[in-house]
Amino acid sequence: MSRKQKSLLNKIAYIVIVLVLCTLVYYTYQYYQINNFNNFVKSELNLYESKFKRDNKVKYDDKKSYSIESNEYNDAMFYEEVKVEKNRPYKVTCKVKTENVEAKDGNSSVGAQISIEGSTERSVAIQGTNDWKEIELIFNSKDRDVVNIGFRLGGNLGEAKGKAWFSDFTIEEGAAENNSDWNFACFIFKTTNVNIDNKQINLEVTNSDVGDIEDTISRFENSCYTLSKGKMTANCDIYELDTPLSKLSYDKEFGYYVAPEDVETQIKDTISQNNYDHIFVVVRLRR
Repeated sequence: MSRKQKSLLNKIAYIVIVLVLCTLVYYTYQYYQINNFNNFVKSELNLYESKFKRDNKVKYDDKKSYSIESNEYNDAMFYEEVKVEKNRPYKVTCKVKTENVEAKDGNSSVGAQISIEGSTERSVAIQGTNDWKEIELIFNSKDRDVVNIGFRLGGNLGEAKGKAWFSDFTIEEGAAENNSDWNFACFIFKTTNVNIDNKQINLEVTNSDVGDIEDTISRFENSCYTLSKGKMTANCDIYELDTPLSKLSYDKEFGYYVAPEDVETQIKDTISQNNYDHIFVVVRLRR
């Protein structure tokens, strides 16, 4: 083999090596871009059942979104440890987009949400298929100086499947509220239709019951003003719901009761459109 031929082969080998190295660098970079979760930790109830990645195609703005995809029911989330001041209010917000998100057993508290890992504190849970929308979680740090804030497909009380994208995360420290006007919502479920131990129970709130509730609410408003010597006012909106209460939660010590997730589906649209400080739910549980 001549010297020229050897030189040509060396050049070709060099070019091939450079191309291979460039290809490796490119795919390594692409892998890093998809799997770079910054300070977020991945967590899932059923290991290796969900897919976590950074998505450059489906995103709210210029930044890649964080996506979780579960083809089987699972509780999966990204979470990050955040330092907080003790006994301070905080608000966490993010944008979320969902595709075919479905909760196991139809639990309304399960879906795409913001939550604090290891607690029951959470935002509303988004189910179904939705374009980008903002959700928020308001919490008090209490005696904690760090919290793990999670962006979750699932929930503390159940599992979900489908796909969710999260973007534009913010956290704000709140200020003390000096407003003495408190807004209350009172939801009256006119019917209770639940199945307990294979026995269907149907109960109704009568017109007389509604009258008693309205009178109690009126006295509550007056008492707040009187007992606080005019320093607090309570404004109560009463909603009568035709949609029946169809689910009750159960506790071994206390028996059946109404939990937030039992009524969330029926009341969350009203709550999201108004700024309420407290919520009352009134149902009939016995004849």
